[in-house]
Amino acid sequence: MMKFRFRRQGNDPQREKIKQELFAFNKTVEHGFPHQPSALTFDPQLQLMAIGTKSGAIKIYGSPGVEFTGLHRDTAVVSQIHFLQGQVRLLGHFLASRVTVLLLLRSCDLLCVGTEGGAIHFLDLPRLSLRDNQSLLLDQVMQSVPEDYRCGKSLGPVESLQEHPQQPGKILIGYSRGLVVLWDLSTRNAEQMFLGKQQLESLVWERSGRSFVSSHSDGGYSLWAVASGNTYTHQPVSSSIPYGPFPCKAINKILWRTTQSGCPVVLYSGGMPRASYGDRHCVTIQQDKQHVTLDFTSRVIDFFTVHTTNLEHDYDDPSALVVLLEEELVVIDLLTTGWPSVPPPYLAPLHSSAITTSCHLDDVPAKLWDRLATAGNSQGTQHAHGSWPICGGKNLAPTPKQQELLLTGHEDGTVRFWDVSAVAMTPLYKLSTANVFHTDSLQEEEWPPFRKVGCFDPYSDDPRLGIQKISLCKYSCRLVVAGTAGQVIVLGLSDERSDHTVDVSTVDLLQDREGFTWKGHDRLEPRTSPAPFPPGFQPLVVVQALPPASVTAVTLHAEWNLVAFGTSHGFGLFDYHRHTAVLARCTLHPNDSLAMEGPLSRVKSLKKSLRQSFRRIRKSRVSGKKRPVPTPTSKIQEANAALADQEEVAPVQRRIEPRSADDSLSGVVRCLCFADTYLRDGTHHGPTLWAGTNSGSVYAYALEVPGVGSGRGSGCVEAVLGKEIQLMHRAPVVSICVLDGRGKPLPEPYQASLDLATAPDMTNPHSVLIASEEQLKVFSLPKVGAKTKFKLTAHEGCRVRRVATVTVCSTAQEDYSETSLVCLTNLGDLHLFNVPVLRPQVRYDCIRKEDISGIASCVFTKNGQGFYLISPSEYQRFSLSAKVITEPLCTVELERPLEQHIRSLH
Repeated sequence: MMKFRFRRQGNDPQREKIKQELFAFNKTVEHGFPHQPSALTFDPQLQLMAIGTKSGAIKIYGSPGVEFTGLHRDTAVVSQIHFLQGQVRLLGHFLASRVTVLLLLRSCDLLCVGTEGGAIHFLDLPRLSLRDNQSLLLDQVMQSVPEDYRCGKSLGPVESLQEHPQQPGKILIGYSRGLVVLWDLSTRNAEQMFLGKQQLESLVWERSGRSFVSSHSDGGYSLWAVASGNTYTHQPVSSSIPYGPFPCKAINKILWRTTQSGCPVVLYSGGMPRASYGDRHCVTIQQDKQHVTLDFTSRVIDFFTVHTTNLEHDYDDPSALVVLLEEELVVIDLLTTGWPSVPPPYLAPLHSSAITTSCHLDDVPAKLWDRLATAGNSQGTQHAHGSWPICGGKNLAPTPKQQELLLTGHEDGTVRFWDVSAVAMTPLYKLSTANVFHTDSLQEEEWPPFRKVGCFDPYSDDPRLGIQKISLCKYSCRLVVAGTAGQVIVLGLSDERSDHTVDVSTVDLLQDREGFTWKGHDRLEPRTSPAPFPPGFQPLVVVQALPPASVTAVTLHAEWNLVAFGTSHGFGLFDYHRHTAVLARCTLHPNDSLAMEGPLSRVKSLKKSLRQSFRRIRKSRVSGKKRPVPTPTSKIQEANAALADQEEVAPVQRRIEPRSADDSLSGVVRCLCFADTYLRDGTHHGPTLWAGTNSGSVYAYALEVPGVGSGRGSGCVEAVLGKEIQLMHRAPVVSICVLDGRGKPLPEPYQASLDLATAPDMTNPHSVLIASEEQLKVFSLPKVGAKTKFKLTAHEGCRVRRVATVTVCSTAQEDYSETSLVCLTNLGDLHLFNVPVLRPQVRYDCIRKEDISGIASCVFTKNGQGFYLISPSEYQRFSLSAKVITEPLCTVELERPLEQHIRSLH
């Protein structure tokens, strides 16, 4: 017998060129709200806003799509930032113990630095060189203070520095103990001293420069007159403690803005009565008899007003208030009655409630998009008429070729729809599922003049409401959301408000098992009376899995009116056209006691944990020994086992280590898939359902769906087990994808029937691609014979975490594209393979392997992009395609000469 040995092919130059035209890895834009913001500034001339963070990042924002990001070389807290107005340049200060406050003069040539010791130093810009012998020391100021005011005490740190609005070179210096000095930089003399007696927090000039306002630690503020000839001023013109006479928190910052009506707008943070509202995060707006206290759910970092800064104008006339909070940015329209919030086109808090899952849809039909936008616009009771006030720069990016949605599921039972077609991630619509159930929500009373503002809410009424899985059919407008307590809700899109009772069906996944007791949380209690549902997605039916464990997988086939769901106990199939259960399959192993406890259970057995730990240790000690192969249960499995024993392991791969069948949570259903394919024989195709579990089991059911191909009939759906596959290494099944006769993934429901995609090849044999944590494998259908595979275990400990099929278009040939399989591993790297031959194409480092939450949150798009969380409030967007890249393309143009400043920043 002759043996042939084939050499491995070297790199094909032509193929390498094609790969360069198809694939390229780029981290493109960070969507969302900056994590741990620490500083804020605004350039009124260029209409740009900058936010600094505790990690050393500085982000600049203008019109939607105008974004710039800078990162300090070392992780350092950005404590203050200032724009050099009109120059697109920033002055940043990183946390230092001795510096308390910075003042950048309007001329942008001098920086005043206040310190803890009460001294003020002066630095020339842009070189940041210290002016020799010109520092203003505390002793110089003390010499001018009356003897009876000194009382042997220090004036304390410099708390505030403010430049005179009409006379450049004159600054107000506020010391912690209460003294305020009007200092002339040119003569180096104190023109006037204001002998305050309350601990000082902040200062602000009135526009004319004839007065200023000071705020204090007792929760009050004072108006002081500035008059030439008065060396000492002992008393303010007026004082007010708005929320006194009770002990109040300090007013940390105050703004005084003049208007043409003659009534100034006063804005300040803090000042709340300590006993009643000491834990509130508030900014108060007062104008004459109008008084609103904005009540936030996170700490106020800083705020500013958008107003007229032209010195030729007599009034500030503020148009908007911008408040940076620890967890969100809020903009208030000051020109509209009632001072409503302005919806943000970006910087909305993705984490208003903690993100639990996400789902991406590309090429969203215009009709669905418009209906979602209309439903979103109707949400909320008060809308601002003013436009987004931060509107600097120009967005040069072309209009997106398609509209894209990112759906995020949250801990509080909401699903939020985001427009991610471009750089700006804009909220479109919010769905709440809480009103389907009875929950223990607490309704707080509202006390005038308090008004809750913002949408960040870290508290959930009931953790069982958490959304775990989402599936949306963009053609039929059917949505399925599944939650933590086994609830699966099927919803339809409606343009009208509705009051109705939602039907509830239960599917018992343990109906054929005895001796199991659920120790976890109870199911949510559905409402039995009609509930109001606003325009948008409204519930049609609730399917309750029993036991009420968290849903781990869900899939929807709107053309067949079927939804399948899986938990740690098994999977079910539900016909939402007839509101009947079709199938309930238990996947539990007898030793799966942990599956009985649930994610919210507190009764995890210490004995079980120790037993599992010792089992793992024992396994690691014998990892080099050959393990007995479990007895196959079919001829196909016997053939696979024989093939596995004979195969040669390639140098870049590692032999897979079998897992024990009695590992806990082996019954968890990891993935579900509907497909019209060949399962019973090679001549008749039809609907099928595939399910994969944590123990490497794959179940394939043949479905009888009445009227398939001519519209859903009224008959019952039936499911018959067609194949049962057990992967020999028992690694968890991450993904199942059926491929047509050309090796392409089957189109989505309705795509082929609506001529929105090429019809699948039903003449040649189909195959199924099964991805486990340790390998990718293609089986022929209907015989389920192994065709090709790739063991993605080259590195010790490598596990597949996310799998998706993507279509990547060429940059050189307009009509050329390839279907690739992309895998994300627990090491944070991305691998792309040809489909169906599974030939490796490229590999990229994407996420740090230590970033477990980032890896777990990753979601891929069908056009070769992806998103993952880099913080609780930010998505990193990336692209694997050399052609499809969504990134900022913008400019900020200056009117100043090119010789002095940068003409534009790209």
